[in-house]
Amino acid sequence: MTTGHELPPDVGFIVSPLHTTPAETANRDVLTLNAVMFELYGDASRIFTANILAQHPVILALFTGQGGRLILYRPGQPPLDAPPAPIAYELLKSISHSTMALAEIVLPYLSSPEDQSWLSSLLSYRSRMQAAAASIDQTDMPEDWRDNSREILENNVAFMDACAARRAITLPDLQDFAKTQEPLLRLEIAWAAQTQVGHWMSVVGDWKTMLGEQWAQTYAASNTIYVTRQNNVLFSVLAQYFGTEAINERLMLIETISFTTTPEELLEALVRIIADRTVGAVFFGNYRLMDYELMGGDARKAIIAETTRRGMQTVLPPAVPYGSHQWPMLVTQGPGPTSLDDLH
Repeated sequence: MTTGHELPPDVGFIVSPLHTTPAETANRDVLTLNAVMFELYGDASRIFTANILAQHPVILALFTGQGGRLILYRPGQPPLDAPPAPIAYELLKSISHSTMALAEIVLPYLSSPEDQSWLSSLLSYRSRMQAAAASIDQTDMPEDWRDNSREILENNVAFMDACAARRAITLPDLQDFAKTQEPLLRLEIAWAAQTQVGHWMSVVGDWKTMLGEQWAQTYAASNTIYVTRQNNVLFSVLAQYFGTEAINERLMLIETISFTTTPEELLEALVRIIADRTVGAVFFGNYRLMDYELMGGDARKAIIAETTRRGMQTVLPPAVPYGSHQWPMLVTQGPGPTSLDDLH
């Protein structure tokens, strides 16, 4: 028989005493508030999104392997998907990437001449490359671009054949191959850029005309990862129509960790920025404060104090005002090339 404070044997053997301190319990109770905040924000976000879309046009410019996807949301109307970039963009990009892919196959083995595991991948890729080169005249790209594209593919095949025949990959051979391909690739890249930019300039220009006076109330956002943030094509096209004063105001560049982002994810990120601005205005009297790390100013002072105390040189950028319309990419001038043309 057990007392009222004892557990039955068939329960007691799986139960161990708990030793939670009052401080641990208190900490957990306080930290739970932060977790609940995100749940509450999720509920509020759906309301914010509906309210914003009911009053403001919104453009989402999403990165894709097909040259981008632009969606226009208009109050009271279904979303409008822009026509995709011409397939010539994808063809030029695919041909350019084919040469880069060759480097990915061979580079890991330059220091391991006895390792032949690269050969099967190379030969498999060669058959695809040969098929592409043979069919280039039937592709949907301007005729005067086809010769350059064919030459790139044929050079790729020749390099692979040479590597397979020698059953070896050497750095001098790879460097000679790259030197041959570089001027041809520069043309492909230039044509792809012209195709992509020309298409999206027309799309955004048409939308601006269609929206008329509503354009001044339109928000837009584009996504980027680290390597595409500098000279981001879609953001830069949007900026030509939105103007400098809209940058970081109604036109946002949102960094992600993935090349592709869903419209829902990008819209949620944009809505959160807009909604948080109202929170900053209510609590701190500044509508742009929440665009920045809230602790950033105090952390900056703390860093200065700490580096001074430790005898270190402080490394910080200049302080900028809330609501800056500066481009979100790097803008400081300095020595060095800034484009493929500058490399020559």
